[in-house]
Amino acid sequence: MRILLSNDDGYHAPGLAVLERIAAELSDDVWIVAPSEEQSGTGRSLTLTRPLRVRTFAERRFAVTGTPTDAVMIALAELMDGAPDLILSGVNRGGNLAEDVMYSGTVSAALEGALAGIRSIALSQRYGALQPGDNVSFAVAETWGVRAIQPLLDAQWAPRTIVNVNFPAAEPGDVRGIKVVRQGLRDYGRVRFETRKDPRGFDYHWLALGAMRGDPAPDSDLAAVADDWITVTPLHLDLTHEPSLASLSRVYCEE
Repeated sequence: MRILLSNDDGYHAPGLAVLERIAAELSDDVWIVAPSEEQSGTGRSLTLTRPLRVRTFAERRFAVTGTPTDAVMIALAELMDGAPDLILSGVNRGGNLAEDVMYSGTVSAALEGALAGIRSIALSQRYGALQPGDNVSFAVAETWGVRAIQPLLDAQWAPRTIVNVNFPAAEPGDVRGIKVVRQGLRDYGRVRFETRKDPRGFDYHWLALGAMRGDPAPDSDLAAVADDWITVTPLHLDLTHEPSLASLSRVYCEE
């Protein structure tokens, strides 16, 4: 089995090293094509106004000066000598839950794989308030990674879908198991920005989300990961809201 690894935290991110060790337990044919720098929050963006540059670090190991979507696209089109059987994206520093998936470069790399008809899994490690900066522990992801991925390899997948896996902020021995749940939705209220001054006296603005209001739905990824479950959520590329097709069609028929 050939596996392609990518992420949005960048080629040198600790989570990618964790993912490489996980992938090595599944295959000896592992490729890495990842952004050269952190690309968190870039979603499914493409680089269209400047050229991409690729740096080769070793055989089957590449960094790309672009987004996660760029990295997967160029891996499939130019860098690999054959299509992968599986794409793994991550392990992201921080969870990708609920509406995070709309912004996440980690999820977007997996979605690009799905668009190409390749089974793709996004993996993210949630962390607590006491693990800032480089102190994030990937112990749960490393301990449970193969157990989360292996059953998916033999499962039936619908076309153009991905699986989004989130590991809880817990000790590996405290994880309650793996649960398949739906995508949740947070209520942050109004988005806010912190305004500060740079050393030259000019204002700059930094996105700063507040605390979530209310409790998440009990069958959601948010609730399950908070209860120390590893969450598995199927996502798909088709964003069509099916119930609205008929009602909107009637609007135009009435004209």
